[in-house]
Amino acid sequence: MIDIENEVFNRVANALRSQFNGISVYGERVESPSSFPSVSLVEDDNSPAVGTVSLTADTEKAATLMYTADIYSAKQSGKKAEAKAIREVIDTEMREMGFARTYSNPTPNIDRTIYRFTLRYTRIMQIF
Repeated sequence: MIDIENEVFNRVANALRSQFNGISVYGERVESPSSFPSVSLVEDDNSPAVGTVSLTADTEKAATLMYTADIYSAKQSGKKAEAKAIREVIDTEMREMGFARTYSNPTPNIDRTIYRFTLRYTRIMQIF
């Protein structure tokens, strides 16, 4: 299995923490963040890339990876603007790592005082 989850998480988390004072970044889904702004970055898929599975090989040569980022903002004013600024940092880091954004939309949150935005990225990761 190709496992780069820690590298992806650390790169995005470090970039966010350097630009947004006090931001919380989680590597798992969070129903209700304890502080804001907050981001959840989760690896949702890590499966062998189509056409690369070998019954005789001991290791995978390529995997399809998918990450989902949920951005949460609870500002009294400017929630959407804050989420967009966070979105730009995540997008830059993910694109620099070779990921393509496949989804980008606001997501209704259970607590309507919290603005939530969801991003999804995919990539085929090859090792030689």
